[in-house]
Amino acid sequence: MTLDPPPKTETSFGHPAAAPGHQTPHGQPPGPPRKPVTRGRLIVRLVITVIILALLGAALYGFNSFRAKAISDFFANNKPPPTPVALAEATVQTVPKYLTAIGTVAAARQLTVAPEVAGRVVQIPFESGATVKAGDPLVQLNDATEQADLLALRAQARLAELNLERYRDLRRSQATPQSNVDQYQAQLDETNANMKRTQALIAQKLIKAPFDGELGIRQINVGDYVNTGATIVTLTDLSQLYVNFSLPEQTLTKLSVGQKVLINTDANPGRDFEATITTIEPQITADTRAIKVQATLDNRGRALRPGMFANVRVVLPPQPNTLTIPETAVDYTVYGDSVFVAVNGKDAEGKEQLTVKRQPVKVGDRTENKVEIREGLKPGDRVVVSGQLKLSNDAAVVPAESNPLTPPKTLPQN
Repeated sequence: MTLDPPPKTETSFGHPAAAPGHQTPHGQPPGPPRKPVTRGRLIVRLVITVIILALLGAALYGFNSFRAKAISDFFANNKPPPTPVALAEATVQTVPKYLTAIGTVAAARQLTVAPEVAGRVVQIPFESGATVKAGDPLVQLNDATEQADLLALRAQARLAELNLERYRDLRRSQATPQSNVDQYQAQLDETNANMKRTQALIAQKLIKAPFDGELGIRQINVGDYVNTGATIVTLTDLSQLYVNFSLPEQTLTKLSVGQKVLINTDANPGRDFEATITTIEPQITADTRAIKVQATLDNRGRALRPGMFANVRVVLPPQPNTLTIPETAVDYTVYGDSVFVAVNGKDAEGKEQLTVKRQPVKVGDRTENKVEIREGLKPGDRVVVSGQLKLSNDAAVVPAESNPLTPPKTLPQN
């Protein structure tokens, strides 16, 4: 009789269950059978996971919203204090008008002393930088040969005069022909001419100052041999100077001889020198379309020197009823010029507060630390003249006690 094999047992996953007493391949007894995972249980797990993620997202969103509100409340309650600024009012006044230019100071009389003839220097009766008068001797060249020639010519002239007088007496008595008288007269005239030529050469070897002035640095020494045209020293008359400058051709109708000109130089800061237009070039320069102008300046105080760079202002009739503000109030940018105007207002608590508004303006000429305002402001407007770098539109400000940009009346002495 045959026995049937025992029935196979399957797990919930379809695998055959181990027979009783059977061990797994790893030698461990099998665990209890697992319950099958149904579709409903899977859905419940997914729902729980979604709820947990939603709760985490809501918590994160709430935290971020709370932090943002806290930051905004912090900055809202911590406004910076008002910025101290210097203020100035826009005022109406009569403004001087000028034509500005760049010029050069030149001497009315200046030359380089040089010999007309060559020779050896035997005497220099001047010192470098000395003040001389017209006719004062400056350099003596060796003229011994010319002096000797002059003595010989004088002797010849005396002999020619005696011979001429003798033959004139003979001619009166008809003892000699007129040709002899003419011959000795010609000899005397020739000798006198040679004397004048020698005297002129002697005078050329004594070099004198042609006008009053101041000498420069001496360029020669006693014993030097100088050629014709060699530099000895410069002579300059500083009592009167010229100022040469150019202006655009559009200004021709505004110029006239005798017009007042103000000059200032870097060597004399803050000081104006008055000059007068003496010459206006009748031709316009073709390449620059400019007018050359020359003004004459009295320089008896010796404050200016030839060759100086000069800022020139040709004085025009003043312009009345012009709105001006300090030049430091204007903010110059590539987008246009503007100023900060101070206006009265109230803060969030209803208290009086001074704020600023940026106002575009159109500027005109500048003079004496003032600038002309043609558009954008009205008389009485208060503008910020210092401290603009810290400002923005609607920024709160407070007037400062003093303007740090105001130049002192006197400079401290070391």
